[in-house]
Amino acid sequence: MLVRDIYNKLNQISPFELQESWDNSGLIVGDFDNEIQTVYLSLDLDLDLVDELAANSLIITHHPLIFKPLKQLIPVSYEQKIAIKLIQKNISLISMHTNFDKTHLNKYVMSEVLGFEGIQSDDFVLSANVDMDFDEFVKYIKARFNLTHITTVQSHHKVRSFSLTTGSGMSLLPSITTDVFLTGDIKYHEAMQAKARNISLIDITHYASEQYFPHALSALLHFDTQIVTSHNPFVIK
Repeated sequence: MLVRDIYNKLNQISPFELQESWDNSGLIVGDFDNEIQTVYLSLDLDLDLVDELAANSLIITHHPLIFKPLKQLIPVSYEQKIAIKLIQKNISLISMHTNFDKTHLNKYVMSEVLGFEGIQSDDFVLSANVDMDFDEFVKYIKARFNLTHITTVQSHHKVRSFSLTTGSGMSLLPSITTDVFLTGDIKYHEAMQAKARNISLIDITHYASEQYFPHALSALLHFDTQIVTSHNPFVIK
């Protein structure tokens, strides 16, 4: 199977042209004419994971390896080290980032992980109705994402509606009109902004909310793939 064939299939599922202007989805390392035997799916790449991948293969990730241009290929930064290893092993890399967020990932997490029928109110935002006390809703979300700890900002005792954006979505806060916003990478001053807007927050973390990318994509493909796992660099003790 050629990388080009798989790329075209992915483009049908979630067109790369839908990605944001700052994004870098698509073929990042490799050659469209490379013949590959094994296709891996992963949220991300790390050095240990690349060591485990078979040579002459393809890995499809959610997060692009490279966002800013690399001026050198020397083993110093994360991006440089990974890129060199991929090239040495002739491993191609395709990433599906904001395009897949818009078309599939948020919907998958809303329905398959959280169990709600969401309504898309923005390219990156899904909303749903709920009837729970805030503490009850937090416990529900914590269990669904299998989180041992969770950070919240409480502005309501009762939750009637919530919105979801996987990954890092706090830049979308001005468009949120529900009681609660679920997203990751929430910063202190963003939490203060939410409190002032009378919006509750639940930090579902970047990794936990997007770890379902390989499963969401695998369900859409009609050829064999292997799901592999990159390591979350954060450890909660």
